[in-house]
Amino acid sequence: MWRWLNGPGKVFRKALPGSTNYMNAYDKQGNLLRTRNAGREAGSRRNKPEEETLEEDEETAARRDLENPDLTDEEPRDEESDARGGIPKERRSDMRPYPLNDQFSSQAVLSEELREELYTQVAVYKHDISSVAASFSVDIRRVAAVVRLKTIEKQWVAEGKRLAKPYSEAVLAMLPTTPFRPNTANPVTPHEPINDIEVHAHTRPQIFWPASESRQFTREDAAKVFDSKLLPADKRIPLPMLVDLERWKLEGLDRQERTKKQIEADDKARREEDEKVRKRTEWQARTQRVVQGRRWDFKFQDISAEKVGKDGRGKDAVGYRYGMPHEDRKRGMLKIPTSVE
Repeated sequence: MWRWLNGPGKVFRKALPGSTNYMNAYDKQGNLLRTRNAGREAGSRRNKPEEETLEEDEETAARRDLENPDLTDEEPRDEESDARGGIPKERRSDMRPYPLNDQFSSQAVLSEELREELYTQVAVYKHDISSVAASFSVDIRRVAAVVRLKTIEKQWVAEGKRLAKPYSEAVLAMLPTTPFRPNTANPVTPHEPINDIEVHAHTRPQIFWPASESRQFTREDAAKVFDSKLLPADKRIPLPMLVDLERWKLEGLDRQERTKKQIEADDKARREEDEKVRKRTEWQARTQRVVQGRRWDFKFQDISAEKVGKDGRGKDAVGYRYGMPHEDRKRGMLKIPTSVE
């Protein structure tokens, strides 16, 4: 063990600057694989014999000479590589912290600069959370969580509480992060998919539905098959405004018209949300009684056991939330339609 710690294992004593430091990134002698492979590829390109090269036209040869650092006067600058001390970017195989588990890869986390920018956009500039999530390619729930945690952090700083900054910096130094570079050509790096749709509970039963061949079966028709109040997929996604923007772009609207329509849609959605909150508050004040305690407030609401509906499974019945298992895969149940209406 001591021989390994003083030999190949000494590279793990200190994390690489701006990079992960997992075991899969090194060989048994403690050499970083991606730097060795990069040097080997560069050497093979330089030592390639002339008889093996393919014939190139004049334009391709000129472009190749311009991209060759050995033939240009200035060295190509890579800001990301300079931040890592000249170390190349991690490959997918370098993101596996467990050598015996090839299926697990470490996912990137938000950098401290990106978290601060998300908080500034929402809390300081008062931008809508959905717009910020779409601009920075961060899930809307993650943006909301960052804003809440940053608010608590700044509150603690104002109260004079100590923060575990060294621990946070050490953890971020060992994990892949999504950077934010405001003074570069591409300041925003996509962090994760932001418009993935979750599987709705009403879409889980197995349904055989006859459809007419003379008309188009749309997403709205499919949603109505599962439930009469279920919205189609393009309206249940977290950021439906991205679909609207793409549709307006395909219709030929210029940037100013698209921006104007988006602002009007945002104002309408904000008014509808405020009205929904107002109605919910009025309903709670009218139907619920609040008893304040030392630590928790208890809410009481009158419930009638008679509101079970015609089939005994009404949504206002007691115990409705516990649900009932679907019978679509139960043996003996008739699943194939016998008539077309």
